[in-house]
Amino acid sequence: KQRVGINGFPQILRKMGNVESCTCQRCLLRFLPEEQRDIDEAFDKMSGGKNEKIAKKTVTLQQLKAFVIKGFPESMTLRLYNGMRSIHVSGKASGPCEQVSKEQFIVFLSDVLRGTVEEKSYIVSRMILGDDSDIVKGRQVQEFIEDLIMAVVYLLKYKKLLKGWNLEKTRDYVAGVKVLATQLLQELKSPGRQELTGSQPIHSTWDRNAIENWIFKTPLVSTFLSVVVTHSLSILQPHTESQPDVLNLVPKCRGTKRTAFASLLDFPSVMYINSHLPSELQHQWRLLFSSQVHGESFSKLCGQIVNQGPCLLVLKDTEGFIFGGFASQTWDVKPQFQGDNRCFLFSIFPHLEVYTYTGYNDHYMYLNHGQQTMPNGLGMGGQHDYFGLWIDSNYGKGHSRAKPRCTTYNSPQLSAQGDFLLDALEVWAVGDLPESMIIKGKKSILDVDPEAQALLEMTGKCRQSDGLRDLAEDDEN
Repeated sequence: KQRVGINGFPQILRKMGNVESCTCQRCLLRFLPEEQRDIDEAFDKMSGGKNEKIAKKTVTLQQLKAFVIKGFPESMTLRLYNGMRSIHVSGKASGPCEQVSKEQFIVFLSDVLRGTVEEKSYIVSRMILGDDSDIVKGRQVQEFIEDLIMAVVYLLKYKKLLKGWNLEKTRDYVAGVKVLATQLLQELKSPGRQELTGSQPIHSTWDRNAIENWIFKTPLVSTFLSVVVTHSLSILQPHTESQPDVLNLVPKCRGTKRTAFASLLDFPSVMYINSHLPSELQHQWRLLFSSQVHGESFSKLCGQIVNQGPCLLVLKDTEGFIFGGFASQTWDVKPQFQGDNRCFLFSIFPHLEVYTYTGYNDHYMYLNHGQQTMPNGLGMGGQHDYFGLWIDSNYGKGHSRAKPRCTTYNSPQLSAQGDFLLDALEVWAVGDLPESMIIKGKKSILDVDPEAQALLEMTGKCRQSDGLRDLAEDDEN
């Protein structure tokens, strides 16, 4: 039998009534013994320390504000408090308590971190509303999502968990929070309810079933909530951080350390786009090409992205629209379509959205250069002269001729105009470096071909790549 100290959970259960004991026991079974101790210690600190004279300790809003990490947004602290105090451990429906009991704290952590969609939806509803109302307005949900994402960004920055991303060298993350919140809100729909054409979730009202369905369809909300709860309360972090959705929420950023590079992406959009990548590619992004760094050249672009594995392309046109595509296979210069149905197109600004394959055709990726009979350029989706996304080999020009929709990805026109002028471009390799590139990185053609090396030395020229490979290998954040 597991032994627990004087302040352990068996003692808590003995002090509670039968209903409370059953509820808490069910929730406690979701946590390991060491996690139970972590919860016990956190509540003791929050409620003012161990005091055997107090039979039933509780936590006030002021105590919770004092306990969360420094600078944590007060609006989210209040939402956490409302979520905790709204739990009915006795099974009897009543209004929210004025203070949070230990039983409520345990059930809250259990439902948010290990609970079912139904359990999470109840907590989220209470965090949105602050009371026991059944109906929530779309605008209230929008405000909740914005608070949630802002809290995530703050925590990741405060705890130095940005994994190499520099918020000063990305687009404004505050504006990005609003764009991501708007996108996540679009998934809010009532099961079985016929929505009016053109109706916006922000202008509608929603019940618990709609919130439950929304959380099920939008896993990022649960991931964000897990990060906020564990990091703001500094509790249960090891186990939560090992879960794939939390572990890969932010990819490692590599290849930018020694450059003056500033990304076209904002930090919230990085998290959103990364969540749509295949899971085995979510852990790392490596900068391959930036028009700021490498110049405006289609030949240079091809040289930087060919045989580098799966990639993300991000473009900005001269009217400020930002969009791109994910290439699931390594780029290869040839006059045929390539790739598979994991490819997708996306928009970053003025709105955030991902567009996946339709099954209509297999025109996922296209890269050609230096031929007279076939189009020269980089394309994704649609068909020749009518790509969902096209960058011409005459660098600086492109098109997104996808009206009404791209046949391959069901994407709309991504750029401000059908034919656009390119303002900036960046390409990221995602996932691990391909084996062929690892070998190539260790050995150049001069390493494996003595005749080529000898010929170079006979002409009196030095090896320009010496030292550069070491620099590239060391350029990891």
